[in-house]
Amino acid sequence: MANYNKKILIVEDDELLIKILAKEFQSAGFEILLATNGLEGLQQALSESPDLILLDIIMPQMDGLTMLRKLRQDKKGKEIPVIVLTNLSDAETIDESLKIGSYDFLVKANWGLPDIVAKVKRKLGVE
Repeated sequence: MANYNKKILIVEDDELLIKILAKEFQSAGFEILLATNGLEGLQQALSESPDLILLDIIMPQMDGLTMLRKLRQDKKGKEIPVIVLTNLSDAETIDESLKIGSYDFLVKANWGLPDIVAKVKRKLGVE
């Protein structure tokens, strides 16, 4: 198994999905951090400085777009690549996330786990 020494923060409130994503990324050779809401995600992002964040939008306590806005206001948080992974697919949400500074926007239903892992590897240059 490859060990990329790269840290991925997964911010997702769906318990089953977060476990599946974590297992998939761990077996692909990544260190994993988990958060189940945007507030937790923001705190971990700023304290742990992950190499990339996978971010859901609809979550309790703080939604993903709010988390992304606050992350981009921080000096450390400005540079962390964020891939939005959500069930929302309306143009307004996509535009908003890209405008705030997400690297990419993936609709969960359109992407398989191997595709998501491949996209993260490409972004981090570890293919």
